[in-house]
Amino acid sequence: MASPEAIIRPAVPADLAAVAEIFAHYVTGTVITFEQSPPAVAEWRRRLDALAGRGLPFLVADVDGEVAGYAYAGPWRSKEAYRRTVEDSIYLAPDRVGLGLGGALLGALLDRCARAGLRQMIAVIADTGTGASVALHSRFGFAGAGRLVGVGYKHGRWIDTLLMQRTLSPEADVRAGSAPVR
Repeated sequence: MASPEAIIRPAVPADLAAVAEIFAHYVTGTVITFEQSPPAVAEWRRRLDALAGRGLPFLVADVDGEVAGYAYAGPWRSKEAYRRTVEDSIYLAPDRVGLGLGGALLGALLDRCARAGLRQMIAVIADTGTGASVALHSRFGFAGAGRLVGVGYKHGRWIDTLLMQRTLSPEADVRAGSAPVR
């Protein structure tokens, strides 16, 4: 399938209805996310603002003026020692899967996180049996970091998660006050 011409750009509030719609598909119909209820647009606005306040990227793939997918880096854990480690989230509109947009989003996300001085990115992948997310992350240099067995219960079954990790910037500046993530 031919890859559409996509502009990867920072998300803005006007994108959030499309983001909410994309994510709702995965919440209600899949086990790819462990969320049980689709967040409303107001919750997505809170998330966008919170990530921006921490200096973390929230990107969209814009194809012909429509949001075809999105990706963001969120804090890995809330403890201060983890402030330079982030977790990625990437979701595509169901009719845009397999067109190269996931790779475009992940590549841009990695670049922006590295430029922000972040050190590690973690991918937490629900083991659905398809392997698509593992393959995507592997293409971008992520390595397996472990499996958590039966940690999520959704749609009547227990699901494992696979952990993958990639170094962004091994020389991340650790001087006091320089952390982009608060």
